[in-house]
Amino acid sequence: MTDHFEVLERDGAARIGELRLADPVTTPATADPFLVDAGSLWTADREVPEGDEASLTVLPHRSFPAGTREEVRESFRVDHPAVDAPTAAVVDGTAPRDVGADAYVLADAPGFVGHGEAFRDAILSARAALPADTALLLSGVATPLNVALLAYAGVDLVDGSLARTKGTQGMYLTADAEHFLEDLEELPCACPACATPRGEFTRADCAEHNVNALEAELRRVRERIRAGRLRDYVEGQARHEQWLTAAFREFDDQWAYLEERTPLMRDAEVTAASAETLDRVEIRRFADRVTSRYRNRFVDQPLVLVPCSATKPYSDSQSHRQFHDAVKWRGHTVSMTSPIGVVPQELETTYPAQHYDAVVTGDWSEDEIGFVAEVLRRYLTRNDYSRVVAHVPADGYREVCERVEAGPEIDAAFEYTCVDHPTTDESLGELNAALSGEPAYSKREREHNTVRAIADYLLGDGAGDDLFGSGGSAGGAGIRTTGRYPKLQVWGNDPDAGREGEPGEQLATMVPQYGTLSFTLAGARRWVESDAPTKRVEIDAFVPHGSVLAPGVVDADDGIRVGDEVVIEGPRAFAVGRAEMSGPEMVESTRGVASAVRHVDEK
Repeated sequence: MTDHFEVLERDGAARIGELRLADPVTTPATADPFLVDAGSLWTADREVPEGDEASLTVLPHRSFPAGTREEVRESFRVDHPAVDAPTAAVVDGTAPRDVGADAYVLADAPGFVGHGEAFRDAILSARAALPADTALLLSGVATPLNVALLAYAGVDLVDGSLARTKGTQGMYLTADAEHFLEDLEELPCACPACATPRGEFTRADCAEHNVNALEAELRRVRERIRAGRLRDYVEGQARHEQWLTAAFREFDDQWAYLEERTPLMRDAEVTAASAETLDRVEIRRFADRVTSRYRNRFVDQPLVLVPCSATKPYSDSQSHRQFHDAVKWRGHTVSMTSPIGVVPQELETTYPAQHYDAVVTGDWSEDEIGFVAEVLRRYLTRNDYSRVVAHVPADGYREVCERVEAGPEIDAAFEYTCVDHPTTDESLGELNAALSGEPAYSKREREHNTVRAIADYLLGDGAGDDLFGSGGSAGGAGIRTTGRYPKLQVWGNDPDAGREGEPGEQLATMVPQYGTLSFTLAGARRWVESDAPTKRVEIDAFVPHGSVLAPGVVDADDGIRVGDEVVIEGPRAFAVGRAEMSGPEMVESTRGVASAVRHVDEK
């Protein structure tokens, strides 16, 4: 059981952790205080201070690097299976997950760092073989240029040996490049080492600068992780070297690895500034859930496609208020946008639909057109509409619609109502005229369908009807809503609760910041009793207050993600809360908060 390392915050595969030595280390960090690389800087007789007995195990990726001195080989007890094996082998009855170490060194890192596919395979196999709450260390590879990607991939610890060695060789390192020292007329840094006059700046000073630059970059990475913005930084950082770009793209292809580790929602804005944004887990997850879980319930209304807006949520924007005045609830409004795809009006507040900002030029790339067209095609294949009214300008939006309309899967013809710009009087008049004679739906219907759609999105296909009834008149399975959109309260439609029209128990509240549902205990019990997929955390015989720690978790559903609403059950308690770890991490971890607890009943 590990005692010295705890993960505190997560941003995809990157983590903020604490390695609790005599002088605690906040990861991602250099491991130089307690480990040096298996090369020229190794000190075999170095004493470990009292309290620094965090266990460290070396996992051979292939073998020790060529030229490693014998005392180094003897100091590391390499008796664990190669993590790149398809199935982790067992040596002397012990597999990596059973060792109980706090940190694992993946040997031969210089052999795969620098090669996108090999780096991907090494990290994925290591993470698959190791417990979730242990640190992974790569030695002899970190530079200010690559350390952000290393952290993004899931590396917790590095050392400064390569940066120091390059300095002694006359290579001056920055976060975006490597320079021959003699080529620099002016040092682009203000660290203490670089305060030395240029003519007196030695290679020893260069080595000191390189380590300073690595430490500064790690600070930047940690702050990015805390803010949930490391991905934005790496999208730009990976451009500076070919292998970084290759490795970045290789990891984007690893959906299962990244999706399990990416929160369902967070405060950070999604910055859509490059083609790689389309591959982000948040984008792909939203598009997948909209096209596989969301079900249109406005069956009597035509579909009205409109462009997105810079203001989020869209309904707060001036343009969408103008669209609303023309539509007048006579059509189901769905926004089209890059990079999200399509956003039904019920999900306009759901992360990341109101948490992204895109670069707007008026020109859509082929990747953007292809992505949005595919999402729209899948959406229309799943949802039936009597008509499709496309109120979109003649740029990428129109091309997306025409491409989907021409496809063999779509039967409905598109009607185009935008004359020049979507918000001109003429265009809005055309939109109004196109919907003339269509029946309007009520505010009550919109609110009920919104909470059902959010339940579908969060829990699974059909969950909204399973939890809240299919139309509000389903007896005990129906609902009532109170409050002002988007902060709606959801109540059970209990005919025995009092005078006619009075709601029964409160089941949930819509959280406008993330477009999610926060369940009460009554709502959690209805959830458990329904046919909707339940995200359960099984705990030991205790009553949780405030949070459930990982050691108290007996089992958890694999599909739980950070931010998910979860039901917490044990011999002594029934509770509801929000996940702080993924389901697999809850089960594997021996430290840390597994779930926050909102309401609890003692059995």
